[in-house]
This record gives sequence, structure tokens and C-alpha cells, in this order.
Amino acid sequence: MLVEYRLDAAGVREILKGPDVRLLVDGLAGEVAANARALVPSGTPIEVRGYTTDRGAATVVIADRQAMGWQARDGVLTRAAGAAGLEVREWRSG
Repeated sequence: MLVEYRLDAAGVREILKGPDVRLLVDGLAGEVAANARALVPSGTPIEVRGYTTDRGAATVVIADRQAMGWQARDGVLTRAAGAAGLEVREWRSG
């Protein structure tokens, strides 16, 4: 028995840009930010910025000039994301 499957690209796009995905992404970004706050000195500014491309997305930024060093030495954002249950992988273009 063959079953035909057709991907509804427009429907998938609508879901990925929709409020449910936005809520999920924003919640996880907030959790990553909270985890990061526990790993850096008290009072260090950490920003969560939500945006939409072809789907809901967010960035978590440690807004301190020492942040790159903390990430390179201790992996603070990688550890914060892992503690939120996210998998962090190297980005490769092309």
C-alpha cells in the first residue's frame, strides 16, 4: 500500500512564523539568558533579542567587552544553551 505525502510548504512557513513558535523560541532564549547570568559576574548585561526571518528566532548576547573571552575560555553561552536542553553545533556556510 502506497501512501502519498505532500509537504505543504506554505503551511509549514505559517507555523514557523506563528505565535506558538515565537512563544517557544522566546521562552528558550529567556532560559539561556538566565543560565548565562549564573555563569558571569553579577550585573553583567545580557540581552535577548527576538526576530523573525523565515521562522521565529532569537539571540542571546552578553553585552560586555569581556564576553568573547568568557565564551572562548569557559564556553558560557554554549554551557547556558546546553543547560536549557539545546544542542550547539559549529556553523558552516555553504
